[in-house]
Amino acid sequence: MNVMIQPVNSSTAQGWQVRMGKQSVTFRSEAEARQFVSTLHARVSAPHVLPTEQQRAAS
Repeated sequence: MNVMIQPVNSSTAQGWQVRMGKQSVTFRSEAEARQFVSTLHARVSAPHVLPTEQQRAAS
């Protein structure tokens, strides 16, 4: 996943923007933006258990 952090200084918004492809989220500070990216990477990298056929049938 390509994630970029960049400052935003426009007439409508100020702060830091995290861009993930076509999606973006704006934060008040660089520290908040970096914390978001850190949490995002941790969640994406975390082990995930795929449901088995029995679990899908029971849902």
